[in-house]
Amino acid sequence: MKRGLLILAVAVAVGCSANAPELLSEKDYTGEVEGKQINLYTLHAGDIWMQVSNYGGHVISLYTPDRNGKYNDIVLGRPNLQEYIDCPGERFLGANVGIVANRIRGGKFTLDGTTYTCPQNNGENTLHGGLIGIDRDVWDVVEVNDSVIVFSYLKPDRQDGFPGNVSIITTYALTSQNEFKISYSATTDAPTVINLSHHSFFNLKGEGEGDILDHQMQIFAEGFIPVREDLIPFGGISAVEGTPLDFKQPHAIGERLGEESIQLRNGNGYDHCWVLSKTCGDLAAVVYEPTTGRKMEVSTDQIGMQFYCGNFLDGTQCGKNGKPFIFRSAIVLETQKFPDSPNQPQFPSCELRPGETYTHWCTYKFSAE
Repeated sequence: MKRGLLILAVAVAVGCSANAPELLSEKDYTGEVEGKQINLYTLHAGDIWMQVSNYGGHVISLYTPDRNGKYNDIVLGRPNLQEYIDCPGERFLGANVGIVANRIRGGKFTLDGTTYTCPQNNGENTLHGGLIGIDRDVWDVVEVNDSVIVFSYLKPDRQDGFPGNVSIITTYALTSQNEFKISYSATTDAPTVINLSHHSFFNLKGEGEGDILDHQMQIFAEGFIPVREDLIPFGGISAVEGTPLDFKQPHAIGERLGEESIQLRNGNGYDHCWVLSKTCGDLAAVVYEPTTGRKMEVSTDQIGMQFYCGNFLDGTQCGKNGKPFIFRSAIVLETQKFPDSPNQPQFPSCELRPGETYTHWCTYKFSAE
């Protein structure tokens, strides 16, 4: 921890250079939970700066320049550490989520003949791992330098009902090509299920700078997973063709939200998993914001990507700059396996067994034009 704190101090000092954006104060995000130290770490590479916490691996801030070189913090976050711990309102801002991201129907699944019960924290379903998940605990910092931080976390057997002691390594790395790279690996000592993801809320205009309805979205997918009113899959995979979920060509996010669609009604907008076609290799999506020129490209090795457009943000909570999280003021692009996979035999398995290693990578690349 002493080495980590030393590097933290160096990173913060570098962050005060003339070419840097005005970064968040480290003291607002430092504290303890059950005797475990929580710190704010600052990373920098290329033209981007990021501040992250070892509390749940939350990305607290992410600064990128617009076409004129002006920096904005383009992720939603809370004004201090205590609000992350108390988590009023939206819980998953910038966090690692799991041990099974997305929803599990009825909070139950069966593995090798045993039925496991998980907390029903989203109506009758389990969302993003349950009450604790992997986002409401302190992660160990294994390594940190100016542009890379490596976390480790041991998910105890039966935490939130999931079997197995699962050892997770997560790496956040910034590159000189203005990329934010995330990689996960995990092993278990007992058969279990796993589906990790990242949950940053992006607004390419900047946090608190209005809604995201003018963001241009392109998703490289021919299909999506239709859902019921509780956002649980019900019918395998459907084609996007002829629906407002067709983003094979760029569309403004708000362009078709008013169309009559059972899926838009069920999701209160876009809150679905797209089945990635891999027609452009690992490129999953491209987002462009026309007023600032900021562009974000999302690449991954995963088969799906959940696109959520802030349908449950209601303006009752405020961000780091004191501005409220208004309705549809951010998007989330979560690369992952398909939702409710433990209960959907037609979907690829998310099982992990002793002797196997789960891996997953995702890259968010930023530019401006």
